[in-house]
Amino acid sequence: MSSTHVTSARTSDGAAPRVRHQARDAAVLMAFSAVSSIGLATTFLLLARLGG
Repeated sequence: MSSTHVTSARTSDGAAPRVRHQARDAAVLMAFSAVSSIGLATTFLLLARLGG
């Protein structure tokens, strides 16, 4: 994880994003990643059980 401070990031209204917005975006990304991984693993498990 980088500790570099980014000053050029702006939201749609021109303001700098708040930490809570960045944390929410990170949480959404982690949730999407988890759901995608579980879905893909389940698909492979079903294919393995049906094929074998």
